[in-house]
Amino acid sequence: MMRILLIITAIFCSTLVFAQNSKEDVRVNQLFNFEWKFKAGDVANAQNSSFNDSDWRKLDLPHDFQFEQPWDKTASRGRGFKAMGVGWYRKTFKAEANWRGKKILLDFEGIMLHGEVWLNGKKIGGTNYGYLGFESDIADMIKYDAVNVVAVRSSTGEIANSRWYTGGGLFRDVHLVVKDSISIARHGIFITTPSISNQNAEVRVQVEVEGIKNKQYELEIIAKIFSPDGKQVAETKALAPKKSQLVAVEVPLPKANITNPQLWSCETPNLYTAEVELVLNGKVIDKLIKRFGIRTVEFSKEFGLKLNGKKVFLKGVANHHDLGAVGAAAHKTSIARMMDQLKAFGFNHIRTSHNPYSESFFDLADEKGILVVDELYDKWGSSVAWAGSAPWNDIWYNNVKEWIKRDRNHPSVIMWSFGNELQFQEERWNFPTSDWGVTTYRIMDVVAKRYDPTRKTTVGMYPARAGGIIRANPDFRIKENIVPPELATVTDVASFNYTWEDYQEYLKHAPNMIIYQSEAVTNELAAPYFGMDRDKMVGLAYWGGIEYWGESQGWPRKGWNYSFFNHSMEPFPQAWLTKSIFTDEPLVHIGVVDSEGEMKMWNDQIVGQKVISSHWNRMEGEKYSLYTYTNAEEVELLVNGKSIGVQKNSMDTKKRNTIYWQNIPYAAGKITAIARKGGKEVARHELETAGKAVALKMETENENWKADGMDLQYVRVYAVDSKGRIVPTATGEVTFDVNGVASIIAVDNGNHSSDDLFDGNKKVLHKGFAMAILRSTQIAGTVKLKVTATGLKGIEKTLTVK
Repeated sequence: MMRILLIITAIFCSTLVFAQNSKEDVRVNQLFNFEWKFKAGDVANAQNSSFNDSDWRKLDLPHDFQFEQPWDKTASRGRGFKAMGVGWYRKTFKAEANWRGKKILLDFEGIMLHGEVWLNGKKIGGTNYGYLGFESDIADMIKYDAVNVVAVRSSTGEIANSRWYTGGGLFRDVHLVVKDSISIARHGIFITTPSISNQNAEVRVQVEVEGIKNKQYELEIIAKIFSPDGKQVAETKALAPKKSQLVAVEVPLPKANITNPQLWSCETPNLYTAEVELVLNGKVIDKLIKRFGIRTVEFSKEFGLKLNGKKVFLKGVANHHDLGAVGAAAHKTSIARMMDQLKAFGFNHIRTSHNPYSESFFDLADEKGILVVDELYDKWGSSVAWAGSAPWNDIWYNNVKEWIKRDRNHPSVIMWSFGNELQFQEERWNFPTSDWGVTTYRIMDVVAKRYDPTRKTTVGMYPARAGGIIRANPDFRIKENIVPPELATVTDVASFNYTWEDYQEYLKHAPNMIIYQSEAVTNELAAPYFGMDRDKMVGLAYWGGIEYWGESQGWPRKGWNYSFFNHSMEPFPQAWLTKSIFTDEPLVHIGVVDSEGEMKMWNDQIVGQKVISSHWNRMEGEKYSLYTYTNAEEVELLVNGKSIGVQKNSMDTKKRNTIYWQNIPYAAGKITAIARKGGKEVARHELETAGKAVALKMETENENWKADGMDLQYVRVYAVDSKGRIVPTATGEVTFDVNGVASIIAVDNGNHSSDDLFDGNKKVLHKGFAMAILRSTQIAGTVKLKVTATGLKGIEKTLTVK
């Protein structure tokens, strides 16, 4: 048996840097997101300190300027029907006197798609690949007797730089860091546990220290470990080496042991805390605090994936990084609600297609128990769909280093993916090795394992055969050609986009492959799941399980919409199908066919989706077809108490959990689906005809709304009848009025085909639904929210921000 053991523990999910309780801070880590100024378009001389920006717009980060641009039918549908462009940002700040003699860093988590940064008119850095961050030491340029000016030029690049909507601007967090010249390096802490049992976890801490080259300091490195309830459970320490010739030296500390460790898992995402200090001459000169998890991960062709020794099958989505009405702006609250909704429907996995997501995404995945395949690129090389502003050959090494070191301490990350669809037509990527990407993968794998030897690596395969035979080729279905791509046979884990029906045939040619379906199509419903050997394979990720911007299949749709959830995270009926296969909870859900939708070829794969909704406000005298999604043995369908019939749940891979009912006569009232197992009712779902809309109903999501200037409150509003039932046919404009310590940053209705933008405080109801997104200020207090619509009884609510 080929058994691949990954033990990656004591791994960190967020870096919290804090000040020592003294007059002088050990390290300053200031969130630099507030009080920026912005101007759309390319502005001459905007980097100069003396530039007059008095007419620029004031805003707080994160921010996606491209999303604010009007929809443009003539623009690239791949890039979301938005024009490409440039945006400028400026911010002023004053330096503190006690910063003198220290390292002062501006840390940008990313600039979309590319960016350059100036301080006081001098260029200090930038990013050639905006999905990854960078830091610049500004100590030599900072002014202590005048205001300092940071200027940022961001660009969406050219249309050809991406196949999907990227957004533009300062879309992630920015920090100002002040630390001693002798300090922990960027992403400089790495912790693993080479041995875990129920009784003990062996913790290995490595700390990368900078500022000691050729020095003979008595520098002590101390790591303290705290349990999830805050009690110290271990400590380890060592002296840094003297006269090191390295600019930054990695120092392994002696092993520490944690007794009776509380393991991290999807169900119990227990997080420990590591506190790392540098102590020189008895004084703490640097300190970092991180949370971490303890868990084991194993991959094998015999069982696919195990977490903490238990079989786990990945049940996930592969999506781009945008977040509905806020565009690509990486709001932590937006990410959290997305994860919560996915988990509610049984998902346990996200593939970060096709680039590293924000640091807050990984923090939340750690907190919520989401398993992540962390992906670096779409394509290798600089000729097609390359998102970088510099040649791929010039920057890939630094990209890999930054990416791995940034994310290697997250317990949620179980595998690295170097790219997507890279084993065919390699001449397109401007890095040909004449072996279908095998050499390129092996080079990148060596670098990745230099910085993280604990995880396995992969590459997503285009749905093509060995020799680059694609579906359009008449030879694609010839049996002797059903051979796995060459690259898939050498990656640690073989990741296939689609082609699940061929996996068993692939294994005849390469029996040692460990198979993960990195993309599955939603229009095949449950078949990609049931068609896999779930006992021996790793799992799957449904492509575009959530609507995203860009890659539209045609105007007026503004993006991908063959999904289980709309961009507001409201579930389509098909979402209950995924819940029926991903969970053991007995369920049945009715979805009425509104139209047959469409099917088309995309990326050499047939995609599409029927348009289905769950309501019973239909046309009198008409007949409707519908689905009942269930994991029960059979379903009985009733209209106003009269049985239409009983159907068994087929065990056919392509039909399972999906029961189709044709030509059901509509009659106002109730349609009921009763699911049974062994003749006994285990679940039921009922749709009821709603009356005329008379009022609005409001639901708020964030019960612990924080006054940190960053936290969001999602407010969902539905039109309801006199009995409180949602009226899906209700139309009309809703107005949101807000007073207090918050402001509206977006309004939405989930309509992916609307030509409206998301600004202002008004939104037309779509399927009886509208939503406002509020952002807190940095002041605690109350927010009075009033929602009105013509002809409907409005609603008011007072919210508390703590």
